[in-house]
Amino acid sequence: MNFTAYAIATVIPAYRVEQNIESVLQDLPAYIKHIIVVDDASPDSTSDLVTAAAKKDSRITLIHHTENLGVGGAMISGFRKALELGAQIVVKIDGDGQMDPAHIPALITPLILGKADYVKGNRFRDFQSLLQMPFVRRIGNLGLSFLTKAATGYWSIFDPTNGFFAIRAEVLTQLPLKKIDHRYYFETSMLANLYLIGALVIDIPIPARYRNETSSLSIRRSLFEFPFKLLITFLRRILLRYYIYDFSMMSLYLMIGIPLLLFGGIFGSVKWIEYASQNIPAPTGTVMLPTLSVILGIQILLSAIEIDMNSTPRKALSDSL
Repeated sequence: MNFTAYAIATVIPAYRVEQNIESVLQDLPAYIKHIIVVDDASPDSTSDLVTAAAKKDSRITLIHHTENLGVGGAMISGFRKALELGAQIVVKIDGDGQMDPAHIPALITPLILGKADYVKGNRFRDFQSLLQMPFVRRIGNLGLSFLTKAATGYWSIFDPTNGFFAIRAEVLTQLPLKKIDHRYYFETSMLANLYLIGALVIDIPIPARYRNETSSLSIRRSLFEFPFKLLITFLRRILLRYYIYDFSMMSLYLMIGIPLLLFGGIFGSVKWIEYASQNIPAPTGTVMLPTLSVILGIQILLSAIEIDMNSTPRKALSDSL
């Protein structure tokens, strides 16, 4: 495929990447039309190195932040610049050299053919690459993946924190960029907003390269901040998707199943404590009522989950380029 026929832009959020940024820029293929580097108030020589590289490569555009806005904030600046330059496809590449540009064709081909609106990498499809992933990252990603599926509605994707992705410009223009998270929740926030516009998201196996970079995503943030944000994302998705934008059997199942489950759990617990404290057996009816409520509530919610899994967008918003 002749990629030079398309206006492809890469956005590189750069913070403390002076050791890798030059090699990252040099490795980018010739068919990339625009290279946008966002210096997110990096205290090292990243900006100077990019400025020097721009003198040799006219494709490079440097955006400088006077204060650190986080990876999401840097990407939003890069997105806006890419749209301003007329890009048709925008690819995100980190400045630490962890993402191999040789895999860019695998990301952009489904977008060009109109088979997807957003394509992201999945490091968990390559077993050998997975073994190279630091143990803490591996456990954290596995734990977050299931929660992210439920929160965003994209049940078929994996490795949600993988930041190697490509998106079509016309889809990007539909996203509320002001609502995209500016920090480490950026990738999940992107998925959550893509779901609400009905974008088709796919992931493809792309191994990561682990060199001398240090992850700035702390365990504390993963354990305490992400679950809360995922819960908010989930509730927001359910409310908008099934009660504001539409009303379906899924909406009814949730309205029936959740109260039944709560009633059965709370009523059963109260009655168990009451009769246990009196050291007398509970009447059969008192036992069966919460039991049946819990069983019925679970069955209804399982049906709701099945409907939700089948409601994942399956058709791209745009045709081929």
